[in-house]
Amino acid sequence: MPELPDVEAYLHALRPRVLGREVTGVRVSSISVLKTWEPPFDRVVGRRVVGLRRLGKRIVLELDDEWFLVIHLMVAGRLQWRPTGAKVPAKVGHLAIDVGDGCLVLTEASTKKRASVHLVVGEEALSGHDPGGLDPLGLTPTGFREHVRSENRTLKRALTDPRVFSGIGNAYSDEILHRAGLSPVQRTRNLDDVEVVRLHGAVEAVLGEWRDRLIAEAGDGWPTKVTAFRPEMAVHGKYRQPCPVCGSSVQRIVYAQTEVNYCPGCQTGGRPLADRSLSRLLGDDWEGMGISG
Repeated sequence: MPELPDVEAYLHALRPRVLGREVTGVRVSSISVLKTWEPPFDRVVGRRVVGLRRLGKRIVLELDDEWFLVIHLMVAGRLQWRPTGAKVPAKVGHLAIDVGDGCLVLTEASTKKRASVHLVVGEEALSGHDPGGLDPLGLTPTGFREHVRSENRTLKRALTDPRVFSGIGNAYSDEILHRAGLSPVQRTRNLDDVEVVRLHGAVEAVLGEWRDRLIAEAGDGWPTKVTAFRPEMAVHGKYRQPCPVCGSSVQRIVYAQTEVNYCPGCQTGGRPLADRSLSRLLGDDWEGMGISG
């Protein structure tokens, strides 16, 4: 699922292409992606894009008169930039929006179609799509400490809960916890002050570094390699591969559809955590982790 760094890369690419430009046409091939019926989607034609913002993992296009297009890519949704009038791709395509001298195309290469588009009017209606999590890159050390300890959750769940932090999912939470040297199952209220400082620093470093990396990779072009699995990552998607820091074999915890990767040497005192009893004990604390937001 595209997370904060990926969404920021999309926004960076969109700004010079759509800001101040008029929507000149829309084509919808998968009506199920549209989750609102009033106002009709084609009413965006003739309106100008006056702003862009990130709302959790959602991309928001602000149009004239406080009309908002809210795009949630979910797990497999991706955005493409094509010439004006481009056809919506067969099978994987949802819709196309002609704006300025190009076309924004939404695709989803998955049998489970979870991506969504909402058209809402007014800031109050838009706020209904905000899960409520705080921007992880906009917190002071004191604010971060108070916020992360507000509920007693596992660190993995606290980081990926969209009601706690905005835009962090399964991939970057693995990387954050590895950078901080903290176990994914450690409880937030068990963190001492030094560990909180490490966690805060890791959040800022990992998300900031990956945001800047993805933007730099795209340059003036379009982000085409939006994926949760990257060779430069330390532990996410690296099960049984050596940790780049200590050389220990990366381990995992599997619960429902969620897989958590971590390094025993760096994060859990050399003790592997992944077993069936642990997964069962985690229960609802990991339910739905990283799927929304």
